[in-house]
Amino acid sequence: MLSKPQPVKSRLLALSAITLWGSLAAMSVSLRHVPPFLLTGLCLLVGSPIGLALSGFRLQAWRIPARTLALGVYGLFGYHFLLFMALRHAPPVQANLVQYLWPLGIVLMAPIFLPGTPLRALHVAAALLGFGGAALAITSGSGLGGLSAEYLVGYLSALGAAFLWSSYSLLTRRVAHFPSSAIGLFGLVSGLLALLCHVLLEPAVALGLRDWGLIAALGLGPLGAAFYLWDAALKTGDARQIGVLSFITPLLSTSILLAANGQTPDLTIVLSATLIMGAAVLGTLAK
Repeated sequence: MLSKPQPVKSRLLALSAITLWGSLAAMSVSLRHVPPFLLTGLCLLVGSPIGLALSGFRLQAWRIPARTLALGVYGLFGYHFLLFMALRHAPPVQANLVQYLWPLGIVLMAPIFLPGTPLRALHVAAALLGFGGAALAITSGSGLGGLSAEYLVGYLSALGAAFLWSSYSLLTRRVAHFPSSAIGLFGLVSGLLALLCHVLLEPAVALGLRDWGLIAALGLGPLGAAFYLWDAALKTGDARQIGVLSFITPLLSTSILLAANGQTPDLTIVLSATLIMGAAVLGTLAK
């Protein structure tokens, strides 16, 4: 039975995860030379011990049904592998735009994956408003002219990543309750699977000190602590409202990418911020 939503707590948890995810694209682009299976595996393994620490180092907290573990691997391994593939095989900004369909997916697919969760007109309006702001932020108002057949693999990977993360986020409410600390097991299994795929399918590569530093930062933050915060948010809040709040992620991501390139936000970014924040407020008003 689903617990009663705790809106304020869940939104704070979601916003904390979103803040961490804001740095994901910039750091991932800096590691484009690292094969995607290797990068996925190393980052997930770095973040896995956080779950063990949250459980008080009690391994019994990781005793979960096989179905739940399979869902965790589906989400963590599948999404991040496809995301890294997308960032390698398509222009990063456009790839980000496509994969940031996942907040829209959470809002619009909630009634499908969570029976008894109605979709109100206000949810749809907020989702479309937020997606419009996200598109404006990521493309800097240039539109989708860069989406060409040359980058088809990258865009399909990004689309797959969007579906995986939105469906995973919703399906965690359908399986038997599990503690957020069990996500450490999801990361451990997913990380080992990714490294096995690296050994079998990818060439060996030498990593420098800077690479290891970025991998550690990714594993502890966007591919580590963010998972536990996100899971706790979904367990205590309304998936539709959390999905709308998630439109803040591309705004943060784009801002960090601009800063990394020595650029300053322009009028387009300011306008997109207004749309995204407006969508977040609108979404929280929906019951």
